[in-house]
Amino acid sequence: MTEPIVTLSSVGLSYKTRHSFFRHTYRTALKDVSFDIVAGETLGVVGGNGSGKSTLLRILAGIYRPNHGHIVTRCERIMLLSLALGFDPELSGRDNALLSGVLLGNRRKEVAKCLDEIIAFAELEDSIDEPLKTYSSGMRSRLGFSVALTMKADVLLIDEVLSVGDIGFRQKAEHAMRAKLASDQTVVLVSHSLEQLRNLSARVLWLDDGMVKLLGDPKTVLSAYQRHNAERAASQKKT
Repeated sequence: MTEPIVTLSSVGLSYKTRHSFFRHTYRTALKDVSFDIVAGETLGVVGGNGSGKSTLLRILAGIYRPNHGHIVTRCERIMLLSLALGFDPELSGRDNALLSGVLLGNRRKEVAKCLDEIIAFAELEDSIDEPLKTYSSGMRSRLGFSVALTMKADVLLIDEVLSVGDIGFRQKAEHAMRAKLASDQTVVLVSHSLEQLRNLSARVLWLDDGMVKLLGDPKTVLSAYQRHNAERAASQKKT
């Protein structure tokens, strides 16, 4: 059996939330999360708002440090692709591409060599030297996705970006991801699009209230997730 590239064991994260100067409570973002990521697979992550999906990606990327459990990584470079990661609205799209690539762990020279490819994939040739504050959210997401797609990573963490932008770019992004999968890229994909998770994932992890509800093949997990949502919606209608 292939050795996992990342292993999480009983990982948890909680933090203080202040109600007043004298009062605070603890909020649990993740609790007792354990699973492996196998080299070359795409692991989909699904769950409702506030279920811990983005927190999980930030822990995997090393941005957050868990205060329970531990993580073992057997790779050098894990990249988080999230909307406008490290972007400065006052800088041009070109400068932001360079900045984002460096923040993802690459050398500036490496990013500079890939700039033409990044710009072309993002379809931003006509606006790449304009300030980022003039970009739409779709343009920003295309730029961020293109940077992370072009740079080399052992594990690529994607937070909702494939769901943003016009339908043409979403199809283009999915096609590019399929090419990545064919090259044995390891991916952790957070998405609200169940269709994307079905099409791209080898396994799906369902997070609910910061805990692992189910982990398995996409058909089984996503069917259970849909039933859960339907039952909850029906229950809310009754009340």
